[in-house]
Amino acid sequence: MTEERLVSPRSGEDEQQIEKSLRPKRLGEFIGQEKVVDHLRIAIAAAQGRSEPLDHTLLYGPPGLGKTSLAGVLANEMGVNLKITSGPAIERAGDLAAVLTNLQKGDILFIDEIHRLNRAVEEVMYPAMEDFALDLMVGKGPSARSMRLKLPPFTVIGATTRLALLTSPLRDRFGSIHRMEFYSDDALYEIVVRSASILSVEATKDGAFEVARRARGTPRIVNRLLRRVRDYAQVKGDGIITLDIAQESLARLEVDELGMDENDRRLLRAIIDLFNGGPVGLSTLAASLAEEVDAIEDVYEPFLLQLGFLQRTPRGRVATRRAYDHLGIAYVERSIEGGGQARMW
Repeated sequence: MTEERLVSPRSGEDEQQIEKSLRPKRLGEFIGQEKVVDHLRIAIAAAQGRSEPLDHTLLYGPPGLGKTSLAGVLANEMGVNLKITSGPAIERAGDLAAVLTNLQKGDILFIDEIHRLNRAVEEVMYPAMEDFALDLMVGKGPSARSMRLKLPPFTVIGATTRLALLTSPLRDRFGSIHRMEFYSDDALYEIVVRSASILSVEATKDGAFEVARRARGTPRIVNRLLRRVRDYAQVKGDGIITLDIAQESLARLEVDELGMDENDRRLLRAIIDLFNGGPVGLSTLAASLAEEVDAIEDVYEPFLLQLGFLQRTPRGRVATRRAYDHLGIAYVERSIEGGGQARMW
């Protein structure tokens, strides 16, 4: 399953406690996402100057880039409580009402996968976010009446990997919307150094950078790789993560120099071998790989698109010449419309 992949950007249940210990606590400790951090630093100072809660904030981008960590940082900077939930966990309007009525003034409510809120729950969110009020129906039938319950001012921080699936009315109620970008190798190197210090692991500069550059631009993955390489260094070396130790360990884990694992290569080979390089529809591709469509879109594709190995076209997914070259497969150029001559390199 996708969640079990070493380079999956999603968090496994067994590693959440370790992740929590490595998360930054303050904006000054938060590495990367400079534009987002700069905007939020100004927003925090302004809100504190007015003694008001932060504006509702929406963070979007691929998983594993620090949306949950950033919500915790904002709560610490504002000196308020952080309540964490997710769209699928709030099944009924009553569930949301229970969460909202337990909030104190200024608290931050973090909703992960906010695009998966059902419509009934979303309707309750509108007045809560806009007017800090909860509209409830008391009773049933002809005697039913509407009652408005005032809520203390609070902040909603929503996180989503699929911004397009958010309805316009909900999206419009967020005062600030920020895209989380993939991290540079240099930023990931800083994260490796910081995490290694917390984990009491010694790493050379070359060894730490080797781990960083294979982490697919994702902090969650770089921390996971660091822990695996640490284990290898302890058993096969003298406990120090050197360049050689990092390369040997990652080779055993089948993570190549670009950060791709066997599942990425399997997806590209499926497009090339089974569907002649594409185009192939998303659902057909998912079925051929025995994967969920959401996993293809949210986990596999963002990184392969970033590498330039995959293209999205109106007719489906297409493997690029760069993908052929990386896999060592002869590239055949053909007209997508079927009228061109094939050329092979």
